Amino acid sequence: MKKIIPVIIALLGLAAGAGAGFFLKPAPPKNDKVHQTGPTAHQSPESPATGAHGGETKTANTQKEGPAQGEAKPGDVEYVKLNNQFVVPVVSGERVASLVVLSISIEVTAGNKEVVFSREPRLRDALLRALFRHANAGGFEGDFTDGEKMTDLRSSLFEAARKVLGNAVSDVLITNIVRQDA
Repeated sequence: MKKIIPVIIALLGLAAGAGAGFFLKPAPPKNDKVHQTGPTAHQSPESPATGAHGGETKTANTQKEGPAQGEAKPGDVEYVKLNNQFVVPVVSGERVASLVVLSISIEVTAGNKEVVFSREPRLRDALLRALFRHANAGGFEGDFTDGEKMTDLRSSLFEAARKVLGNAVSDVLITNIVRQDA
């Protein structure tokens, strides 16, 4: 009997944990890939969407008022915060003069959040390469938050993310940046 009681307690704890996990899990994300709001690559902005037989098709996500053309609507994008910070050494001569620590988030079209996480190792590698190039070009020296330097950094990070994730990426956001001088 002494050997059975711990097994029963463990099974009850396991069942309680599984039940709590089942009832407290988040709702599954809506699949908005079916809804299309803008013209496709084969359509001009003025032409209506046409179906297979030339008839007009309607989208479920139409709005009477919204942002100007080219701007993303709030529901059209998702933000993916990359799990770990990026640490970039700034080398001066033969030694590390400072370290730059960045937090980066990726803005993707709705429904592509999982694509970012599935390709995160390759994405992190591409972003680190862009960060190292920026550091080696002197981008983190002096006034490293200068508008032109930050624009160059953002564009190189965007291009690196585009190479890995394709057109799913709409922007790369630097949410935190710190330089620690040695």
